[in-house]
Amino acid sequence: MASILLVEDDSSMRHFLHKALERAGHTVMVCANGLDALRVLVLTRDENQAPFDLLLTDIVMPGMDGIQLSQRALEISPGLKIMFMTGFSAIVMNRKEVSENVMLSKPFHLKELVERVDKLLAA
Repeated sequence: MASILLVEDDSSMRHFLHKALERAGHTVMVCANGLDALRVLVLTRDENQAPFDLLLTDIVMPGMDGIQLSQRALEISPGLKIMFMTGFSAIVMNRKEVSENVMLSKPFHLKELVERVDKLLAA
């Protein structure tokens, strides 16, 4: 299946998302914030490891938010697919970076997450 970089600052949410995506057959690397995820993206590029197929990131996080992370991630890995998650969809819907990508509004069912991820990866 796919290699996913999951970025979520809430530890329990990160755990549930990680398990759901792994059960769906994906390889998942988790990060608790945007800065850690950026380091992972740089290291995998520098070590010529296989790139991630998908960046699945929360938007509202301390330090570096998901939109900033997605912009930097695309500089490092231009073909990377991006899916945002947020509990603040009304606030971020009009942002160009979000409207050009897939957004999942919290709360959502884990089955919906897996379906949306699979659909995006198949596109």
